[in-house]
Amino acid sequence: MDFKKFVTGFITVFAITLLVTIGVTFLWSLIFHGAAIIDWETSFRSAILFGIIFPLVNSRKKD
Repeated sequence: MDFKKFVTGFITVFAITLLVTIGVTFLWSLIFHGAAIIDWETSFRSAILFGIIFPLVNSRKKD
């Protein structure tokens, strides 16, 4: 896997995961705690982890 494909995969997965996690943590805090708060730490941590793991797994699967 070349670097350009990895970076493209990372950015794509990072953006999608960040948006989904922001939405989930926002709704979770709104529904269960009554406060509209976004957990940025969890959102960025999940986005970075999934952004690295999914492109690597995808590249290993194609080989």
